[in-house]
Amino acid sequence: MMLRWIALAAMVASTLATAAFADEKPVKIALVVDKTGPLEAYAKQTLDGFAMGMEYATGGTMVVAGRKLVVIEKDSQTKPDVGRNLLGEAYNDDGADIAVGGTSSAVALAMLPVAQDNKKIFIVEPAVADSITGDKWNRYIFRTGRNSSQDAISNALAIGKPGTVVATIAQDYAFGRDFVTAFKTALAPTGAKLVFEEYAPPATTDFTASYQRIFDALAKEKGRKIIFMNWAGAGNPMSALQALNPERLGITMSTGSNILPALVAYKGFPGLEGAGYYYYENPKNKVNDWLVAENKKRFNGAPPDFFTCGGFIAAQAVVEALKKTGGSTDTEKLIAAMEGMSYDSPKGKVIFRKEDHQLLQVMYAFKIKVDPNVAWGIPELVREIPIDEMKIPIRNGAK
Repeated sequence: MMLRWIALAAMVASTLATAAFADEKPVKIALVVDKTGPLEAYAKQTLDGFAMGMEYATGGTMVVAGRKLVVIEKDSQTKPDVGRNLLGEAYNDDGADIAVGGTSSAVALAMLPVAQDNKKIFIVEPAVADSITGDKWNRYIFRTGRNSSQDAISNALAIGKPGTVVATIAQDYAFGRDFVTAFKTALAPTGAKLVFEEYAPPATTDFTASYQRIFDALAKEKGRKIIFMNWAGAGNPMSALQALNPERLGITMSTGSNILPALVAYKGFPGLEGAGYYYYENPKNKVNDWLVAENKKRFNGAPPDFFTCGGFIAAQAVVEALKKTGGSTDTEKLIAAMEGMSYDSPKGKVIFRKEDHQLLQVMYAFKIKVDPNVAWGIPELVREIPIDEMKIPIRNGAK
């Protein structure tokens, strides 16, 4: 009789557990990225990385604390008004609990007030403009992507030294201008000097006039002369510069790292120095080992790229936050869980700064190596630049 009661109790407990699991509402995560437009290559990598990051962080279950995770993808088309409307749709019509996205800085900035109006978490990945976690920030915004200051300071540390004069060419919107502002500030302590700034529309294809203005400005200077390029998406300013043979004027080029297709152009600049967010051979840790192996398995031997890593880290942030809240999607509980939250990513340990919710992370100083058997210029690691070496400003508005 006792055995029978034990068996019956076990059956009841199992039934109740199954019912409880079935009653748990899924967690809906909106992923709003520029699947079409000039940044579509970046968005595809974000999507791929996010899928792998969710798998890794949940152990392949897509479940956290008994709640299934459902991802809703939306295409913001690299248009700020479209991104803003889609994020509102995700929160209000689709019932999204958390949103992730913002490929373009312009699109991400348009979406920030929507998160505030709806009092919902929005994780920005991979948009870079400092103002996202600066003067346009609100408390519902967390960013897993690096910001312009992280790009600028790491590159200043990689190339800055006394006697160096630098001219910049950048895109004429928040991404480019925020970078140059931060870069100029970061160069000063190194002894290098920023002497000229050139801005061009993001859709520029003919860079001749821009480079001529830069050449004229650098001709007036003495010392080691560098053109630093900060460019994303369409256009090929590197090849355009190479065609003008700047070496004849004693000018070299520097830039940050980029996606693998863009690194093809780096083969024309062996020895080029800079700093980057991610190259799959740079980090040495078990999370990155998993990402590299899994990406190669899924994509015909191809390694993970720049924004694959970003999407992966954003997915980890979602899962880690939900683990800390026990599966609750209450916004205040999520904010409390995420402020100061750290976890092990493909780039090693990362941490959300409490004051502005910017993810602090290592960067990688590199020198371009050319291997005839590799299709792109290889950003060979010179050194890892640790979090505490980069004094990332806390911007006005980030309180």
